Amino acid sequence: MSYADNNRMSSSRIAAIVVVALLHALLGYAFVTGLAFNVVKKVAQDLKTFNVEEPPPPEEEPPPPPPEQPQVETPPPPIVSPPPLVRMPTPPPPVAVVNTAPPTTVITTTATPAPPAPPAPPPPPPPPPAKKVEAARAKANLASYVSNADYPAAALRGEEEGTTGFRLEIGPNGRVTNCTVTSSSGSSSLDSTTCRLMRSRARFTPAIDSNGNPTSDSVSSRITWRLE
Repeated sequence: MSYADNNRMSSSRIAAIVVVALLHALLGYAFVTGLAFNVVKKVAQDLKTFNVEEPPPPEEEPPPPPPEQPQVETPPPPIVSPPPLVRMPTPPPPVAVVNTAPPTTVITTTATPAPPAPPAPPPPPPPPPAKKVEAARAKANLASYVSNADYPAAALRGEEEGTTGFRLEIGPNGRVTNCTVTSSSGSSSLDSTTCRLMRSRARFTPAIDSNGNPTSDSVSSRITWRLE
């Protein structure tokens, strides 16, 4: 076979392949555009449809009647005769029992109470206070604790004058613990001012007892109030 024959056969084969491809393309286009749908519709119209009816279910047979049961006659109740009467023997009369045992003598003993405890001895008397061996002394003249500026205003207005006698209670620390007016000046403002100034200003050296310890004491004095 020559080279020219081979070329001719190849060209014929290529042309056949191209024709087959075109036919497939046309068939696909026709299917897409509805040609195939019309064919399917025509086939569907030729089909014959019919309804299938199911047969009705069989009727249920009624149940058989129950068997007749024989009637049982109820026997009459038995007749019960009452029990026979039984006579009980009469019991003998009770016999009285007399206790002839001698009486028992009960002896009761009484406990003798214990004698009362002797009273406790009285506490010993407190020891006597130590005697004062040194009296309290003022650290300054008591009149020096009062000045003209301390003259009560009420006494100045009433031009009141006089001498106030008083007694001071001195504690172990040398301070005045109490003030008592022993003789009045005739003016209540002068008397009250005297005690107030003594309680707040007077200072003392405390008294000393026989044991050498500071002790309480009292000091009496007088203050004279006079207008200049």
